[in-house]
Amino acid sequence: QDSFQPVQVLPRFWIVPEWCTPPDSEATNIILNPGLAFGTGEHPTTKLCLKWLHKSVRSGDNILDYGTGSGILAIAALKMGASHAVGVDIDPMAVSSSASNATLNALDPHAFEVFIAAADDKDDPVPHGPGVFDVVVANILLNPLLTLANSIAGYTRPKGKVGLSGIILEQVKHLFFFFSSAIFLSCL
Repeated sequence: QDSFQPVQVLPRFWIVPEWCTPPDSEATNIILNPGLAFGTGEHPTTKLCLKWLHKSVRSGDNILDYGTGSGILAIAALKMGASHAVGVDIDPMAVSSSASNATLNALDPHAFEVFIAAADDKDDPVPHGPGVFDVVVANILLNPLLTLANSIAGYTRPKGKVGLSGIILEQVKHLFFFFSSAIFLSCL
């Protein structure tokens, strides 16, 4: 617990462990207990995604966070004005952690849904149908991003936004090849 301290990601936007007092009670504070799930706000790719969401999310948006981990990105999107967020992860502990973190942040239980995905991607974990998300964010590794390319593109509304992160610079070209024909892409 000592290693996880409040992190300011943007002006007036903090990620705060549940055992700490928010440094700025007037700011937007995301309260987290990450447990064993990925996503504390300290990792550079998480920070990039949070900054991208801050620029991308509009009031009323429907968000998909693929690889939700602690739920940090979905929770942030809701606090930024999204009306609904769906988190998906292959790790049952992450699904549990993200649901608990949504409760810690006093989110409307209908505003945040979380689902487990099969590691083999054979079953569609998102029961909302194609083309329903205004913003899709995935902060996962290259191979899962490539495997999920068609699904991610399919979940995205026409003219929707997709933010992909968790890759290294040398992998960007490969990722663009898989995604660029289907959607407008932001690599974070």
